[in-house]
Amino acid sequence: MSLTKQDIANALVKKTDLTQTQALVLTNQFFEQITETLSKGEDVKLSSFGNFVVRNKSQRPGRNPKTGEEVLISARKVVTFKAGPKLKLATQKG
Repeated sequence: MSLTKQDIANALVKKTDLTQTQALVLTNQFFEQITETLSKGEDVKLSSFGNFVVRNKSQRPGRNPKTGEEVLISARKVVTFKAGPKLKLATQKG
């Protein structure tokens, strides 16, 4: 099972006085803000949860798995996530 934006919005409705529409708008705005910040190359740090970090990966050699042909993988930016201590602890309990 996986958690969706709709699931998050539903949880907000149950725990707050927000309407379903307000909760969904809030959820979408939250993720849009994270996306916008990361697209600027800035990191996102969520206290007690974890950090999203934009990293630059340099150009490197690779291999096409179907043909075995060597190819050059271009340089690019990637987003990585590192869980915070409380999140790590919570996931180890399950």
